[in-house]
Amino acid sequence: MKVLILSTFRNSGGAAIAAGRLMQALNRNGVEATMLCRRNIGFGPKRLRKQSWSSIWERLAIWKNNGYSAKDLWVTDIANCGQDITRTKEYIEADVIHLHWVNQGFISLGTLEKIVNSGKRIVWTMHDEWPLESIYHYTYGEEEQSSSFVCNVYKRKREIYSKGNITFVTCSEWLGRIAKSKSLGKEQNIVSIPNPIDTSIFRPNKHDNQRRVLFVAQKVDDERKGIRYLDEAAKYLGGDIDVVALGRDIPYISDVYDMAELYASFDAFVTPSLQDNLPNTIMEAMACGTPCVGFNVGGIPEMIDHKQNGYVAEYKNATDLAEGIKYVLDDANHERLSAACIEKVNRCYSEKSVAERYINVYNSRK
Repeated sequence: MKVLILSTFRNSGGAAIAAGRLMQALNRNGVEATMLCRRNIGFGPKRLRKQSWSSIWERLAIWKNNGYSAKDLWVTDIANCGQDITRTKEYIEADVIHLHWVNQGFISLGTLEKIVNSGKRIVWTMHDEWPLESIYHYTYGEEEQSSSFVCNVYKRKREIYSKGNITFVTCSEWLGRIAKSKSLGKEQNIVSIPNPIDTSIFRPNKHDNQRRVLFVAQKVDDERKGIRYLDEAAKYLGGDIDVVALGRDIPYISDVYDMAELYASFDAFVTPSLQDNLPNTIMEAMACGTPCVGFNVGGIPEMIDHKQNGYVAEYKNATDLAEGIKYVLDDANHERLSAACIEKVNRCYSEKSVAERYINVYNSRK
């Protein structure tokens, strides 16, 4: 069986990292998997070379429709143009086409229709709501604006989905419930399978208990990451606990081995996210035996079992977040929580476990 994984980015962002990890897991478990990513502009300033012409053209269309306003410029996608991957050798030879996050000018609705019409087995891992929504990645439980711009994309998706058999996979049960509630999702086959992790890299490493807490986010100042609640919790805790934040704009470690060693050197990992699917960071920390603390939102409570391998705090409650940090750092709890973290990762998120579940999906025609 040959599987082609489609992802806009190769290693930038959680969705791309998850796609790469799945490719590795499949290849280690008897499936020949390859990946195609968006072709970016090859010249000019660094910021330009991070984009593609198709992505720029799509942003211009969104900008014009928004009355020449930058509002929603990067939180929506209309997939009006993209890069036709159906002529590539990898696509032609593939038995299964597995889409991940394919926005920002990579896979257009036109190319998606070609893929559906090809009769190939199609699986689509959802990292947000967009595949079963119109143009928004996150709707926050609200109805989208019913403008003609939005409706046209919705109708186009509905038409394409009616022609083929796509299995949509959500990384969390939380996103699965949202997907099944969508109008576009009601007649679709939707299953939930978590992302995998390489436990030969992310593993425990003994260290001295220094009461240090780690927070990691690609964009620390992203409002959805909730750092202001962590700031409030740190004030509540006082100065006897050291809270360290890492992100793209402040010291950040890109090497996975160094990152694994970092997780293992901390006594707790905290994620004050206000909305998240199935954070790779929690899985990475747990695999290293580092108990996690997070809000009761999204897929976080599916990963953190309250007071069993970490602490699930009341949503947007900085005081409870602080209480959770104190709970997992307590010597009477820490060793038990750490062992439970490792056990859960091995049981639920190991490469073998996740690869087997995806192979079953590939072999199913429902």
